[in-house]
Amino acid sequence: MGKLAKAMSKRGITGPVRTTGRRTVTAEGGAGWSRDVKGELFTLAVTNLVAEDTFYERGRDRDDRFVSLLWEAVAQDAGWVARFVPWLRDGANMRTASVVAAAEYARALAALPADARAAAPTARSVIAGALQRADEPGEFVAYWLAGRRPARNSLPGGVQRGVADAATRLFTERAALKYDGVAQAVRLGDVVELARPTPAAPWQNDLFRYLLDRRHHGDGVATENLPMLRARAQLEAVPAPRRGAELRAWGADAPRRLAEAGVTWEALAGWLGGPMDAVAWSAVVPSMGLMAAVRNLRNLDRAGVDDQVAEQVAARLADAAQVRASRMFPLRFLSAYKAAPSARWARPLEQAVGHSLANVPALPGRTLVLVDQSGSMAARLSARSDLTRAEAAALFGFAVGLRAEEADVYVYGADGGWKDMTPKHRQVRMPKGGSLLRLVEKHGRADLGGTLTWTTLRRTYHGHARVVIVTDEQAHDSPDNLPDVPIITFNVAGYRAAHVEAAPNRVTVGGLSDAGFTMLGHLDTRHRGGWPF
Repeated sequence: MGKLAKAMSKRGITGPVRTTGRRTVTAEGGAGWSRDVKGELFTLAVTNLVAEDTFYERGRDRDDRFVSLLWEAVAQDAGWVARFVPWLRDGANMRTASVVAAAEYARALAALPADARAAAPTARSVIAGALQRADEPGEFVAYWLAGRRPARNSLPGGVQRGVADAATRLFTERAALKYDGVAQAVRLGDVVELARPTPAAPWQNDLFRYLLDRRHHGDGVATENLPMLRARAQLEAVPAPRRGAELRAWGADAPRRLAEAGVTWEALAGWLGGPMDAVAWSAVVPSMGLMAAVRNLRNLDRAGVDDQVAEQVAARLADAAQVRASRMFPLRFLSAYKAAPSARWARPLEQAVGHSLANVPALPGRTLVLVDQSGSMAARLSARSDLTRAEAAALFGFAVGLRAEEADVYVYGADGGWKDMTPKHRQVRMPKGGSLLRLVEKHGRADLGGTLTWTTLRRTYHGHARVVIVTDEQAHDSPDNLPDVPIITFNVAGYRAAHVEAAPNRVTVGGLSDAGFTMLGHLDTRHRGGWPF
């Protein structure tokens, strides 16, 4: 054990997620502890895909708990919530949860006594900070107005100004083409009408007028200040039967023409009115966002795009700056790895997931990593995801193991019934320079029955400097007679009960993005870990 690890073990590291000392039980009946309001809100928020059922909790109950906790936190410490909500969007990359949190912050703030409200950060600043993509002002407005009578379709002052700030910053020609879908409950034109944003330039004044006309009259005028909208109108004027031939006739100029008209791959498929072939994909790949490219690796293979086009995508996956700018969850690269049928994407996706996990600390000394692969971890992350919590846990746990100076990594669960349950675990070798995605593919399976976290720890711990447990925390057993070293829980589910009481050397971090590793790294280099915002 190195000097740093020895010193940490003696003093005891602490983290910001605290428990109250009040005993409860996990969903499996094991020992549990209630978290304080901030701790419960944080662990829920960084894992909460809004309106999604989980193994132990219905989506509606989970969302109600999220809102209730946020109101409690505003009443306790509005300044903390005001810092947390924008970080939830920027740092944890939780898009819908941050939209809901911003709206509920505004409502909870309005319910505070006048003196507390005056001392708190404004709803305007929190809302503007939480809305980071051009469709999010509309999502915010839809959530705010949900269930209200038509006569109350208005936004109060601070809310209106926060949405207006976001609209001025985010509404562009490209945003209008991508996000102003006619099927949306709240269109971009509705946001302009309700929030009354101030145009930042003459072109945006024309754009706001265009969006209003499109919303109310079905069409808008693309002035000379709106060249992308004009170029799109010219494309739409091409008769449908001639569009495929027109695309081919453009030859090497096709990517430029599509980019100037703000054509996404979805728009191109609609414009062509049929399946996308290699010519179509080759024309749109240069202007595709990285997330769109990753989602379509299988489609590129099926269409038979040549290696030159594939190399363009591979180069972007290998570019750390582009991967980080895309703000994609590491899990998206795992999903693409599972879906893409050809070997040509394996290495680029491995590079991309490495870039997206840049905050994984290189832990010194010996580290014990336990990755929960019990039955509850078989639950999918969302209704639209093909990934499970078991795969998420394996991705995060194995990433720690690969980066650590020396790591013993186990996947674990239990055999038998409730009364005669016995621990079951397998060691996973972490070859230096090994493929994280292949390790997850091979070992990220929720096939180990029940959850005996603490029994497994006692059987696998042999003088390690620290223990990292990646789990949903719903254990059957109790944390008795544990070693006096840092035990860091990486939570990937956000359920109510903590599986161990927060104390020196008993710390919880987590989430579904790379953000949890920032906290883990801080804990291992400082005596006291704080909030990541």
